[in-house]
Amino acid sequence: MDDWLFTMVMPLALLEKSIDKRISLLLKDNRVLEGKLKGYDDYMNMVLEETEERTPDQERRLGTVVLRGNNVVSITAL
Repeated sequence: MDDWLFTMVMPLALLEKSIDKRISLLLKDNRVLEGKLKGYDDYMNMVLEETEERTPDQERRLGTVVLRGNNVVSITAL
């Protein structure tokens, strides 16, 4: 079996540990959102505060964002 299977963290477990901490989200459209996780649900819908959006062309501040979980490709704790 591949080694990477043993190091994977379940997304909801990561979100639970990341409440009130900064996370980075890679979205399906290749944008990256970084912000403080304030809440989530079982569908991985999330509320982020102090959110910044990064694209290859620009960076911008978005503030508070409600994000549907089905747009998320990966989650990284910062």
